[in-house]
Amino acid sequence: MSHLKRFVTFICVAFVTSLIFSQQVQLNVDLDENVPKTIEVGVYISPPFVLNTDEEFSGMAIDLWEHIAKNLKTNYTYKVYDNFHDLVVATNSDSVSVAVTNLTITKERAQKIDFTQPWFDAGLKIMVKEKAATSSNALINGLRDAGHLTSYFVLVVLVLFLTILMTLFDRKFDKEFTKNWRDGLADSFYQVMLMFTSGKLSRKNLFGWVGRVFAAIWLAVGILVVAYVTSSITSVMTTLSLSNEINQLSDLNGKKVGVLKDSETEDFIHGRGFNYIPFLNIDAMVDGLEDGSVDAIVGDAPILEYYQFTHHNKSLEVVGSLFKPDKYGFGLSPKNTLKKEITLEILKAHESGYIRKLKSNYFGQSQ
Repeated sequence: MSHLKRFVTFICVAFVTSLIFSQQVQLNVDLDENVPKTIEVGVYISPPFVLNTDEEFSGMAIDLWEHIAKNLKTNYTYKVYDNFHDLVVATNSDSVSVAVTNLTITKERAQKIDFTQPWFDAGLKIMVKEKAATSSNALINGLRDAGHLTSYFVLVVLVLFLTILMTLFDRKFDKEFTKNWRDGLADSFYQVMLMFTSGKLSRKNLFGWVGRVFAAIWLAVGILVVAYVTSSITSVMTTLSLSNEINQLSDLNGKKVGVLKDSETEDFIHGRGFNYIPFLNIDAMVDGLEDGSVDAIVGDAPILEYYQFTHHNKSLEVVGSLFKPDKYGFGLSPKNTLKKEITLEILKAHESGYIRKLKSNYFGQSQ
């Protein structure tokens, strides 16, 4: 009987011990679940959405993400990627849990990664150099291409011929005309140019009514020459102005366009058949625009407008209306367990006006 009591007592103690141990294990698991996990957040530097100053990140997308992470009590670390493509690949492979930047939501990307609710409406615009006066070289090349330089050369030869002819004529028929060849040629050259530029004559009439008829014809020729030179230069300058003007997408035909490498803009411009050069970042694109490597830049409207606003020392213009409208969202890896929570926080940020406040802070406008 004593052995039976001992056995029962042993079983009871073992049961109670196992129960206490299991409860302790469950408590530890619950505590572990309550401890915020650190997740990897991938970013792509793209002002004003993501900026990196003194190894600290800021920007509209960063502010929104940190607002969400604070509400979710989530720890995170940042990892920088050189382009959108690498960031999407890293998110797809779960190297990062969240992609934070001005990431356009597209069908192709949505097949690789998940997206949150859109938090920014955007689209594409064109950036060009500020319109400047037509350069002398461009004007000369335009006159040459139009065939006017040949006509000008004929006029120069005609001026020289008339100068010599008038000098010979006056030396023979005008007794008061100087006998010094240098002074005579200079005076005749002045008379010819006066006729060509103003249609006037200041020399004496040596042949009565016949001289007046010839003078009238002379004046008419001068007026025609002035009209021709003026109209030819005006037409070439107008043509140059129109050919250099870029205000809309159709104006990019025959131009070299700068785009961001591995971006949706590059795919769009390539699909439209434009001649383009891909660059790694907006600074490189602007350098290409300033040195003449490209005639225009096509990019996300808020990026271009923010760059123009913060670089007053550069002669840049964002022109035309918005085209190819799109939306930005945060990219999420397929294994991200916070998909629903992050999306709900973005909806709350819309409803509370937090996103509108961010837009006002970074773009100087209330939307």
